[in-house]
Amino acid sequence: MDGSLESRVSRQVDDWLNWLPRWRPGTHRGRARLCRTCFGSPVIAAAGLATDVPHAVQHALAMRMKHLIDAEVDEFTEANLPLLSREIRLNEERKAASAYHPADGLDPAYTGLDLDPPAAPDAPYLFTFAELAQPEASAATPVAPPPLTDEEKAAIRAEVTRADEHAALVGGRVCAELFRHRERMRKAVAEFVEPWVLALLADLDTALDSPLWPRGM
Repeated sequence: MDGSLESRVSRQVDDWLNWLPRWRPGTHRGRARLCRTCFGSPVIAAAGLATDVPHAVQHALAMRMKHLIDAEVDEFTEANLPLLSREIRLNEERKAASAYHPADGLDPAYTGLDLDPPAAPDAPYLFTFAELAQPEASAATPVAPPPLTDEEKAAIRAEVTRADEHAALVGGRVCAELFRHRERMRKAVAEFVEPWVLALLADLDTALDSPLWPRGM
């Protein structure tokens, strides 16, 4: 990969800061479960965005950092872990042949989020991306590779451990670099995000009826 890890983190932060003025609060659905990428993320904590920041804003940064870390680990795996690299390649080939993947290639701000908004009761039914992503019964099944020997399984487990250790190392370096950028990220949130949140709260306050108000007013 081009440049140092620190410079790549800086470029991703710059990209996130350039995206932030275009962010608008979502209105079409609430989350039914916690985001496993963002909840308790050391990346979000290092960036200073763990509290009082909308999830979509956190997610856009977290996925940029995840892609960066994944790319670094992929490069390490390809160069140093041949058995694991082969298994990953075979799995990707099976995945590519089995189904349509509508979430592939999305901007980092949308990667990992639900693709289908709730259907309106009176809307005509066409399809959902979730249904398109399901494997088709007629899809050609790739030829399965021969089973791994016990020695190969043990070697792959050892390589997975090395890959995990490298991912933890890269993640720590990413967090350390994000900490250096947290002040300008917090300033950008205050400038571009907080006014939208305050406006939503003001609209909510004017739309609610107080049970203490006299009826008929």
